[in-house]
Amino acid sequence: MLNELEKKIKIKFKNPKLLDVALTHKSFAIENNLNEFNERMEFLGDAILSTATAVYLYLKYPNYDEGKLSKIKSSAVSRTTLQEIAKKLKLGKFVKISKSEESTGGREKDSILANTMEAVIGAIFLDAGYKKAEKFIHELLSNQKINPSDYKSELQEVIQSKHKTIPVYTVIAEKGPDHDKTFKIEVRIGKKQLGIGLGKSKKEAEQNAAKNAFEKMN
Repeated sequence: MLNELEKKIKIKFKNPKLLDVALTHKSFAIENNLNEFNERMEFLGDAILSTATAVYLYLKYPNYDEGKLSKIKSSAVSRTTLQEIAKKLKLGKFVKISKSEESTGGREKDSILANTMEAVIGAIFLDAGYKKAEKFIHELLSNQKINPSDYKSELQEVIQSKHKTIPVYTVIAEKGPDHDKTFKIEVRIGKKQLGIGLGKSKKEAEQNAAKNAFEKMN
């Protein structure tokens, strides 16, 4: 199984154990009395991803200012982008999860896929160093359509211009356990609902609510 994933990501690990740990979800470790799982690598991979993405965007867009680069970076390292990349690599096939997670569709959960993607990046860094991890990330980004739109900021500009007020975002529902919540958020001006959005974080749900508001306007 590890060999198959190595072929997909085009990286041969000197220490395959690192990749194995990167694919091990905490639920599987608890179920099988293992000491190692991927959360520490996820933490490391998140930091490597952030730095490598900043370098990639700085070089790719020499005429963009800091504000625009930050918007694109936020989209590039988002949970949405990570889970899309993970699905393209069919990462869910290789993740080691508990039987209970398996029974609830854990292999396709956006949060598990995104977190595992970060852990794999952390494993590449530990196995082969920053340059190898950076090259891997840059290749992923070059094949990924990144949406730089900050719908929330754009909606606020439109509403302030037309109505001299700002939109208000409110959580109207939460579903799922603490480690895998889905938020439902509405955006309003006064008593008028402009849009509704879902997301695995409040920030993501707010962006989707703002996007929904734009879609209704058009």
